[in-house]
Amino acid sequence: MKKIVLFLLICVASGIMLQAQESPKFGVKFSGFVKTDIFWDSRQTVSVREGHFLLYPKNESLDINGEDINDKSNFNMLSIQTRLRALATGPDVLGAKTSAFVEGAFFGAINSDVNTFRLRHAFVKLAWTKTQLLVGQYWHPMFNTKCYPGTVSFNTGAPFQPFSRNPQIRLTRKMGDFNLALTALSQRDFASFGPGGANSVYLRNTGYPAFNLRFEYNKINKDNGTEFLIGISTNYKALTPRLVTTENYKTSNTANSASFTGFIKYKNKKITVKANGFYGGDAFNLTMLGGYGVTTLSDTSGILEEYSCVRNASFWTDFHTNGKKWQFGLFAGYSKNLGSDNDIVGTNYSRGSNIDHLYRISPRVIFNAGKFRIAPEIEYTVAAYGSTQANGTVEDAKEIGNVRVLLGVYYFF
Repeated sequence: MKKIVLFLLICVASGIMLQAQESPKFGVKFSGFVKTDIFWDSRQTVSVREGHFLLYPKNESLDINGEDINDKSNFNMLSIQTRLRALATGPDVLGAKTSAFVEGAFFGAINSDVNTFRLRHAFVKLAWTKTQLLVGQYWHPMFNTKCYPGTVSFNTGAPFQPFSRNPQIRLTRKMGDFNLALTALSQRDFASFGPGGANSVYLRNTGYPAFNLRFEYNKINKDNGTEFLIGISTNYKALTPRLVTTENYKTSNTANSASFTGFIKYKNKKITVKANGFYGGDAFNLTMLGGYGVTTLSDTSGILEEYSCVRNASFWTDFHTNGKKWQFGLFAGYSKNLGSDNDIVGTNYSRGSNIDHLYRISPRVIFNAGKFRIAPEIEYTVAAYGSTQANGTVEDAKEIGNVRVLLGVYYFF
């Protein structure tokens, strides 16, 4: 039996070697990094994965003596951002260069799964001279991989920066220095909120995907080491929160939302400066403030629930030096709850529905020594909590701040 198994293994190995010789363009490249985050917060926070992914500080919670229960520091140390990647390339198909990419980390899919392996990216790409087709799970188009915050913290600027990975079909057309991308998206790990909690079912039950259109100008001068990027992105999404009302009436009413981003980046040999602005409704699935609320309650006469989006606007800017050994950077972001066009008379399915505004300032230092990196960072994040009004805005807000001291230790391979 052992000889048969050995023979089969030799045959498989020989077949792989023969295929590689016949198809010189075929190959698999593995990479990744090991990362440990060591962090301390001055108070309790709204976050996920045992505090690792920080959003903002928790509101005051007063005990019987009027003492703030959440005014208590917190410390943790985690290595769950350790990542593994595989990039596969092969012969051309239909005149296009082909590749496939898989990346995972030990972040877990939900809080109870922390330390378990989860899928981050998995896509197939066909690249012609001027056209590219991507099918699989990848960053949401509003998270532009050419222009995002360079923070040490894994939140990468959230909730000021749209942060989501989605199963998608993305078609990109290159026109010189201009790029136009059309994307159809579903939801998986980053889902919208609704009557059953955060779940992709609300988008699935609509019967069609969300859509995004992104247009950008990207000029790169390799001779002098400069890059200039500017662009806009627009997103449309419709959710079906319920199939049946509480009074047992069939319903297919949707919560429709549109959102927009504008981004700009300048880079030379010494510095990189980036900025991004966002405006739109129902950004819960983008790990931002907002969502939607019930503006008409269903009743026994057959009136069905209706919805209105809770909008927010945010802006961030990021600056860092481009030294190979030492880098110094600064992130700053601001987000504002703009409320709803109509009064919310039912449930408000929003993130931070009692927050008027957020802001953060975060300086960092990165030291690289070959494959090793150590990176200290300080995040000061403020959330202004108050009384939620009928239209979704917040009044009489009080600012609550948190200081996070973070140290990231990496080894790349």
